[in-house]
Amino acid sequence: MNDLFYMERALVQARLASAKDEVPVGAVIVLENKIIAEAHNNSITSLDPSCHAEIEVIKLAASKLGNYRILDAVMYVTLEPCMMCCGALVHGRIKEVVFGAKDSKSGAVVSNANLLDSHFLNHKVDYRQGPLEEDSASLLKNFFSKKRD
Repeated sequence: MNDLFYMERALVQARLASAKDEVPVGAVIVLENKIIAEAHNNSITSLDPSCHAEIEVIKLAASKLGNYRILDAVMYVTLEPCMMCCGALVHGRIKEVVFGAKDSKSGAVVSNANLLDSHFLNHKVDYRQGPLEEDSASLLKNFFSKKRD
């Protein structure tokens, strides 16, 4: 499997979120070249602002592994993580996050705060912008365009 495959699976999750009228962000966690968890935004349905795709997928992966530390795993997510999700990535000990679209409003990896580069963190999460940036961004733009109509 490769980045494109995993990001496409994250996009499937984002489309599931959109179908539930949730902001269309999806995420998967890969460990040893296998997807161990998949999730999407669930804040509106659950009435919980912390239920971003990244948090949801970390919870699922941790439960599956029986450990809150998800060592050596890679997360693929369709949108650049916010500051809350950056914290979850660090505390979950995710090895790397690969994201699709940048988030100029709330992104905290490269767009605004660059939190994952902070020297005070006790765990380093590698990051990079991955494939399907345009697909990820289009899904979000279309979702919010329909909301405004």
